[in-house]
Amino acid sequence: MRPLTPKLAFLLLLALSPRLEASILDGYSDARATRAMLPPDTWARIARIDNSHPRGRWAHAIYPKTVYALVFELSGVLWIYTDAEGTESLSRTRGTLERDKADPGPLFRAIEPGAGAWTWVDDPLGAESLGLKAPPNACVEESLLALNRRMALGAETLSPELLFYYVNTPYGKLGHTVLLFRSAGALSAIDPQLSPDPVRIPPDVATDIHSISEYLRGAPVASAKALPVEAGRRSGPANWAAVPVAADRRG
Repeated sequence: MRPLTPKLAFLLLLALSPRLEASILDGYSDARATRAMLPPDTWARIARIDNSHPRGRWAHAIYPKTVYALVFELSGVLWIYTDAEGTESLSRTRGTLERDKADPGPLFRAIEPGAGAWTWVDDPLGAESLGLKAPPNACVEESLLALNRRMALGAETLSPELLFYYVNTPYGKLGHTVLLFRSAGALSAIDPQLSPDPVRIPPDVATDIHSISEYLRGAPVASAKALPVEAGRRSGPANWAAVPVAADRRG
């Protein structure tokens, strides 16, 4: 999801630093790092997408010509991650998962009308994923990683959900994602970009997702929604879940 903090200073820095711009423009490494955060049995592929729209979402968000995106399955639909825009639902309808996997091109164009030719650019994730940096704006994937780490440790993690909350800003509605679950009879949350430790939600707050969101953020939110997710496998290969968690509150 897109960060809660403004990006204008960051974009200005890009304009002043060709070396940093070249690094950011290669979103492929961020897509690979994000894929490494998902459970190893998750359907996930990296796509290279050509973008010709001069004022499209991807154009204003750093990528004027080429986008590297991670496409993955979650709760029966496809999702898309790019390092500039974060993660959002890619599928437009339920019940079309296999069709969407076979040809996501129309879905890319629904998000960005300038999206044209595209191709899968997967490569195997091996031991080199140990050295991948934490990708930006990956609060969805970090929350999934927190869920599967708990499952791998055998910690009680009942009825897990992703909680999405949104805030109105001068730059549009921006969002953040945290993990919700039940443990020891109470509702808890993990915001991996703040701490790997669970936060217990007081019973008088745990009445609706809007109240929970405002409690976790410590300020009002415009809207919120929750997505139930299936718990991941309890263990994975040695190189799984090795991507570090970002220390800032971007997502």
